[in-house]
Amino acid sequence: MKLSREINDDGRFVRQPNRFTDRLGPPEPGRYRVYASYACPWAQRVLIVRKLLGLEDLLDVTIVDPIRDEKGWRVPGGDPEYLSELYHATDPGYTGRYTVPCVWDTQEKRIVTNDFPQITLDLETTWGTSPNLYPERLRPDIDIMNDRLYHGLNNAVYEAGFSRDQQVYEEAVARVFTTLDFLEVRLAESEFLFDTLTDSDVRLYTTLARFDAVYYGHFKCSVRRLVDYPALWAYARRLYAIPAFRETTDFDQIKRHYYITQTNINPSRIVPVGPELDWSL
Repeated sequence: MKLSREINDDGRFVRQPNRFTDRLGPPEPGRYRVYASYACPWAQRVLIVRKLLGLEDLLDVTIVDPIRDEKGWRVPGGDPEYLSELYHATDPGYTGRYTVPCVWDTQEKRIVTNDFPQITLDLETTWGTSPNLYPERLRPDIDIMNDRLYHGLNNAVYEAGFSRDQQVYEEAVARVFTTLDFLEVRLAESEFLFDTLTDSDVRLYTTLARFDAVYYGHFKCSVRRLVDYPALWAYARRLYAIPAFRETTDFDQIKRHYYITQTNINPSRIVPVGPELDWSL
C-alpha cells in the first residue's frame, strides 16, 4: 500500500482512517494478541500501557520487524509471515495500509481493532486501573489535551515530514513548535501534564522519544531540538526512568525503521549516527 494515497492534491498528508474500530471485550487470557512495533509511536503507546497496568498475562504481544517493505510489516519467524495476512483474513477487500498496533482475536480469527487512540483507553478503563491513567475527574481535560497533542505534535510531525508543498510543510512545523512551546511552559512547574501520570503523558512521550533522533532531521522539524527545551527534556527523562517507558523504547529500531523504510524521504537508506543523548536522570 503506497503512502502516496494519503497525500492530497495540495501536498498535504491526510492519515487514513482506522478501518477496524470494534471495542475490546473483557480480558481473557490467551484470547487477544496485539501486533506492535517498537519503532512505531502509536504502537509503543499500547506497549507502555500494557506494562504500566501489568497486563502482560492478559494481552499477548508480537513485535514485528522494524523494516517494513512493500508487503508491509513482517512477523519474524511467525505465522502469519506478514501482518497483511491478518488484515485480509478479516476483510478480503481491504486496500489501506497495514498498520500497527492492531489487536487480533484468536477465537474469532479477526482483527478487532487497529484504532490506536481507543486501544489504550479500553485497556485503561476495562482491563486495568492501577495506576489510573484515565481518571474520571480528569477525562474531559485529558480528552482536550490528547486532541491538542495529536493535531499539534503527534501527527503534525508526520504532516511536516510527508508534505509535498512548502507552505503546507511550514504550517505543520509551526504547529509542532507552538505545541512544544506550550508544553515547555506547562511542564516547567509540573511533574506530569496533570497532577498524576495519565494517558496524555503516554501519548506525548512516544513523540518526544523520537524527536531528536528522527523528527528533527528526517521530518525537517528542525527549529529546535528536544534537548533545547529544559523542562520538556527533564520530563522526557523522568518518564524514561519508569520501566514501562524505558523497556519499550528501542532507539536502534526507531532509527532503522524511519530511515530505511521511508525511502520517499531518505532514498539512500543510510541511517545517521547519533545523536548522542544521555536519557538517564
